[in-house]
Amino acid sequence: MAQLKNHEFAGFVRREGTPYRIVLVYGPDRGLVSERAAEVAAKTGVDLKDDFAVLKLESSDLSGDPGRLADEFGAISLFGGDRLVWVKNAGNDRGLVQSVTALTEAEAGSSHLLIEAGDLKKGSGLRKVIENARTALAIPCYADDARGVQTLIDEELGNANLTIQGDARQRLTQLLGGDRLASRNELKKLALYCHGKGTVTDDDVVEAIGDVAALSVDDAVDAVFSGDPVRLEAALERILASKTSVFLVLRSCIMQFEQLDAMRSLVENHGRQPAQALTERGRGIHFKRKPVVERALRHWRLEAINREMRRLSEAVLDTRRRPQLEASIARQALLRACLLSR
Repeated sequence: MAQLKNHEFAGFVRREGTPYRIVLVYGPDRGLVSERAAEVAAKTGVDLKDDFAVLKLESSDLSGDPGRLADEFGAISLFGGDRLVWVKNAGNDRGLVQSVTALTEAEAGSSHLLIEAGDLKKGSGLRKVIENARTALAIPCYADDARGVQTLIDEELGNANLTIQGDARQRLTQLLGGDRLASRNELKKLALYCHGKGTVTDDDVVEAIGDVAALSVDDAVDAVFSGDPVRLEAALERILASKTSVFLVLRSCIMQFEQLDAMRSLVENHGRQPAQALTERGRGIHFKRKPVVERALRHWRLEAINREMRRLSEAVLDTRRRPQLEASIARQALLRACLLSR
């Protein structure tokens, strides 16, 4: 089975040449699919600026003409040399699958076939054909994990001769990773914003690419656990103004309570000090939020934590039953938790 694992792609691109004439690049991260497909295309050695050597097609272009792919793949470049047929937005269309199956069984010529597809399930037609062919390679593209995000940060900021502070890196990691192309564009924007500074700070990240709604959600959660109703109300107003669902604050508060539950268990059942429990179970908490979390850890007992998690979960269910009252239901539930923290 010729299939690269997500983390093996960098090594594959560094190798010279490729024994595969047919390559499928697929996955839910469309930005990463596009980026990796471009790297594979460059690896073929075909002059991508030569319109006679490169033919780009949409999958829909082939739906009414099942024989066209075979004709294009078998065609000879006008001025000699290798040729690239690049099919975009492919799926499990029967005609495409049958055409690709025939090509994998045919004698390899001087053409390359590159196929970009979305999220194909295991065992689906197009994946199955490619993965079972000796002359073809499947390259999956999934959203960047933590290591992939760090590599991307270092790559883009390094190219701009910038270093980044630890707290800024932590916040940046939380904001990136959903889509490779979007993440790279955000990093380019940050690099441009920090041009000439030498070092990227946390304030730079917030000002250049900070998601106002996401930051407001964090601010609302911190207001709840700080017992600050004025700050909570201001954060909720920003969230509602940005057309973001206030449900996100309820969910984030529940997640924070779950983390508190694990830490408070160490305090009450294993004799740990709050600071120790925070060190052991508080990985991933931004250092600026740690004083808020430690204060909540000292204040909230296990019984109260579990009771409040149940109330917030009931509020979430209530917002689903009465969506027209979502904002009011969430505000009331959050204000109660805030006042208990106070």
